[in-house]
Amino acid sequence: MRITFISDTHTKHREIDQDLPGGDLIIHAGDFMNSGYDPQDVADFVNWYSSLITMDYKHRVFIAGNHDRLFENNPELAGYLMDAYGGNCTYLQDQTHTIDGINIYGSPWQPAFYDWAFNLPRNGAELEEKWSMIPPTTDILVCHTMPYEHLDATGNQRVGCEVLRVYTDLLRPKIFVGGHIHSGYGYKFDGHTHFFNASVLNNSYNYVNKPMTIDWDPETNEIEFV
Repeated sequence: MRITFISDTHTKHREIDQDLPGGDLIIHAGDFMNSGYDPQDVADFVNWYSSLITMDYKHRVFIAGNHDRLFENNPELAGYLMDAYGGNCTYLQDQTHTIDGINIYGSPWQPAFYDWAFNLPRNGAELEEKWSMIPPTTDILVCHTMPYEHLDATGNQRVGCEVLRVYTDLLRPKIFVGGHIHSGYGYKFDGHTHFFNASVLNNSYNYVNKPMTIDWDPETNEIEFV
């Protein structure tokens, strides 16, 4: 299965077109809007994301992030925009979507950061409740934030989610995809899970980090970068 990972495009999604090789699946781990209030941001993104079918991406999956306020504040309008402009892509919010026998679970929540969307108190019962919903049969886990100490450094601080780290250690999904922490862009493998921080923009919101594309064997969990 050929998969491309992207995140944190912040309305600059069209800048990455030349770096998308096509494949079986593309996953966006949230933050496609800017302030999160402009419905046009959603319409433009889902229209573009759906159009990737012409670039030979058979499946297109995405979640929301902390900048995507419309999906928390007005889910009815967000749903309308997705139906009207993005009929060929799948949005996940605490849900599983299965593709060719592969279970993909997506969730937008993260520890509170100022007053953005999908924020819950760090180390609180609310985050525990959200992460406890992740099915143990999950093959690919898509979250907006990163687990603590996995590609989550900004400056000399680790800002990933401690509770999510507990659940990734416990559940051991084959692949974890996140973003949110732009400076954490990269890949690591802990012996069980392939972790991808797919933030394509740097801290100055410039497109400098390329989408990551892999060929993945779901049976052996071996990957090869394309």
